[in-house]
Amino acid sequence: MPTNGEAARRAVHFAMGGLAFVLPCLTPRLAACAAGSAVVFNLLLLPRLAPSLFRRGEIDAPWRSGIVIYPVAVLLLVLLFHRRMEIAGAAWAIMAAGDSAAGWVGRRCGRRPIPWNRSKTMEGSAAFAIAAFAFSWAVLVWMGRGSLEAALLSGSASLFAAFMESLPWRLDDNLTVPLLGATFLAGLTQFDLDRFRAGAPGFGRGLLLGAAVNLVLAVLFHRSGTVDRSGMIAGFVVGVLTFTFAGWRGFLVLISFFILGSTSTRLGLRRKERLGIAQEMKGARSARHALANCGVAVYLAFLAATATTPEIFSLAFVCAYATAAFDTVSSEIGRAYGGRPVLITTFRPVPAGTNGAVSWLGTFAGMAAAAVVCAVAIADGYLGPRWLVVVLVAAFVGSTADSVLGATLETRGLIDNEAVNFSNTLVGALSGIGLAALI
Repeated sequence: MPTNGEAARRAVHFAMGGLAFVLPCLTPRLAACAAGSAVVFNLLLLPRLAPSLFRRGEIDAPWRSGIVIYPVAVLLLVLLFHRRMEIAGAAWAIMAAGDSAAGWVGRRCGRRPIPWNRSKTMEGSAAFAIAAFAFSWAVLVWMGRGSLEAALLSGSASLFAAFMESLPWRLDDNLTVPLLGATFLAGLTQFDLDRFRAGAPGFGRGLLLGAAVNLVLAVLFHRSGTVDRSGMIAGFVVGVLTFTFAGWRGFLVLISFFILGSTSTRLGLRRKERLGIAQEMKGARSARHALANCGVAVYLAFLAATATTPEIFSLAFVCAYATAAFDTVSSEIGRAYGGRPVLITTFRPVPAGTNGAVSWLGTFAGMAAAAVVCAVAIADGYLGPRWLVVVLVAAFVGSTADSVLGATLETRGLIDNEAVNFSNTLVGALSGIGLAALI
């Protein structure tokens, strides 16, 4: 049972979400100032005024507390989505209502642990999705969205956020859930129902053909040892969805990444095993790897097929896989043949395999892998040749973000390798979108 302090903490967490309804009355600058003031207040004054709101050990380091991270997340939402304030408000509502409901129901009624995260329960995640849906729907309607449209948007975003909250991240949910939920929701607002209806027959054919092709490939890859059983199932799902929404052209982009990653993992395997830095199970990929490296790209494939601006999402799709290829190949080649790498945050030599370590050979190999992925996309007609430089720059930015996260958060145990891989593909995709907007 939660303590009185914990119950009060959740009550405040939920109640503050009600301020999302005030956002339409504020200019973006005023909203950012208010959120920034809340960060300062919660960091410097609240530990003295209401210490019971902080958990054990947080008083000495309040900056690590959800009480402080919460307004930081709101500030980031306002800054990132200042032109789409309904997105910021809905993501804020998802965080406030979903997290509070998950904690309350999970502790009292949680009986069935989630298979991929035993510290979370099915009941808690269900409560998260329901509460987040209700609160975010109300915010979207308040901010001018139609009831049905708001229901579709908030329902999809709440389910996505509930899944993200259930993953074994070590970062605070007050940061990951609203930012990822807002990004997901922003993409959904580009959905074009007429375009989806027009493409439905093609999606059906792609689904059937993709299922046949991926069934054969999944079995072959499993027998070759490149994926384990869970990786075979997850890879099949990823492949079918990619074939459905990105067609055979986008599917070849996925395959090019997979072949590059699997080949580089097996290069120098004996040396990596002697050093104790080889991938587990001789590099066989599991479902965790598939979701971490391909989750962002699958969503982008859906948007590329159904959004009002398909080209930008096609570009982001290729950027995501180019980033994944850059990161995987640079890491594996660098470990095997890169000599003594340096830590990206200090540029001091560190042992091979250290989180955040980079080498010149690994970096060049990664850039070559990103170029191959982009070349496949250009050769099969999925992407225009004018985007080559954008893809390479985005892949470099995403892979650099991977190294920085590895040297900082992963080293401190705040995030695992799969979360880092998911993050770098997201950064690579968003970098591609940002670069395209500039030019």
